[in-house]
Amino acid sequence: MTRVPRGYIARRRRTKMRSFASNFRGAHLRLNRMITQQVKRAFVSSHRDRGRQKRDFRRLWITRINAATRIYKVFDSYSKLTHNLYKKKLILNRKMLAQVAVSNPNNLYTISNKIKIIN
Repeated sequence: MTRVPRGYIARRRRTKMRSFASNFRGAHLRLNRMITQQVKRAFVSSHRDRGRQKRDFRRLWITRINAATRIYKVFDSYSKLTHNLYKKKLILNRKMLAQVAVSNPNNLYTISNKIKIIN
């Protein structure tokens, strides 16, 4: 039986996987089977952690806003602040509110004065 020279498709697939694994160490960089396993695992982790990162930042912003509202006596808690914000239809996202609370608490006072509801 004559020898059949193989094509380039498998080599192209492996070099593509190898390019993803360029920063790995040891066998994870050198062996094709390990490369494919580790690259798949890395993709799974990155996909999962994108959602987790959004969740963690939201928790951080809420914690910062809550701490600032309690320290500077703007409202009793974060939940009352957000409730009054929505009641007055003054929509500020948590990222902006956290930035204001950390960098310039005086602006937090002005926001709270806009939304104070007198019963």
